Amino acid sequence: MSAPTEAKAVPDQPGKFAQAGPVLGDGTTARSRARSRWRRWRWPLAVLALMAVVGALAALPTPRTTSLPLAPDSTSPQGARALAQILDRQGVDVTFLRRNADVVAAAGPGTTILLASDQQIWDESQLESLDGTGADLVLAGSSWAASLLAGVETTYEVTSADDLPELAADCDDPDAVAAGTITSAHRVQASAGGGTVICFRAPGDPQDQGAYATTTSGDHRIDVLADSGILTNARLADAGNAALALRVLGRHDHLIWYLPSFDDDGGESEAAGPGLGDLVPPWTGALALELCLVVVVIAVVRGRRLGRVVTEPLPVVVRSAETTRGRGRLYRRGRSYGHAAAALRAGAAARCARRLGLPMSAPASELIDSVAHATGRPTDAVAQLFYGPPPTDDSALARLARDLDEIESEVHRP
Repeated sequence: MSAPTEAKAVPDQPGKFAQAGPVLGDGTTARSRARSRWRRWRWPLAVLALMAVVGALAALPTPRTTSLPLAPDSTSPQGARALAQILDRQGVDVTFLRRNADVVAAAGPGTTILLASDQQIWDESQLESLDGTGADLVLAGSSWAASLLAGVETTYEVTSADDLPELAADCDDPDAVAAGTITSAHRVQASAGGGTVICFRAPGDPQDQGAYATTTSGDHRIDVLADSGILTNARLADAGNAALALRVLGRHDHLIWYLPSFDDDGGESEAAGPGLGDLVPPWTGALALELCLVVVVIAVVRGRRLGRVVTEPLPVVVRSAETTRGRGRLYRRGRSYGHAAAALRAGAAARCARRLGLPMSAPASELIDSVAHATGRPTDAVAQLFYGPPPTDDSALARLARDLDEIESEVHRP
């Protein structure tokens, strides 16, 4: 390799000159080599940068808030994070669970279970298991659970959410009296009898209807909030909603906030044994996605760019008549009388059908009737000729070919 030499000034723009870098022995410059290396490594570097960004995003901590309605970690208007934080400041330990088995394992006498919704509960045994824990139950907007566990039937009278009525306690329950009034978004009222205390009745409602009911089952208490909206962030500050919610849910030091998930079938607890998702690191999914992306990028970069299809003339042109004769010789050599007869009959039937104006999908019976009508032959003879048994020797095959030719020549449009 020769020693580097200084390049002369070369024009860069009209009226201007730029000093080029030193030219190496192979005719390249440092700038051209850098540009070539960049073109070669830009895709791998882009993939590495993308993997680094995805890895950094995967390493970020999981957000502590969700958007689930009535969830204690949801900051949306339909969430209940405000109520959960107030309870936590008052010394109540709030545990958010989404599976029935986990709730049953964590609950017991001296605890409170809030069933925020029963829409994802599919079996009565799930509700009965909650009642069997001995914990106090608060059923919010759970009509099925209220009917099964508290004997309270729920009725719905839909009203405008823009003008929520304030319902007075009108009962001797201490929690209801402390709240004074609450709002009912949809005028949800529960009816019950016996030892059940009904509170917060609307004007004109009978004594056995209201928006809040409380009763006892064995040695634990069951409270029914007909409208779960009083727990939400949007309505917690209305009237006495906060007072009633805090007194009902803060009765014990431990509150289990149960919001059933879609896959909650009442099976074993998640703590009973690790699943497949628990045996792999949390970043496994992101890593698998990165690997798939790398494979796709490598396939695109390294794949050959195929141009348009190039036509090439065939070295030999084979006429159709020669192909037919060759196939016939093969049939004769193999004594395939059935294949040869089938080919003759199919060709004759197609030509007759086309001459008679029949479609290619016409059934055999229609073809036989049309050919018999056009030729004056009996239908049995036509059927025997077109769909009869295959010949067994050369003479029978030749006779079949002659008969097909004759009937084809006799076919004319009726």
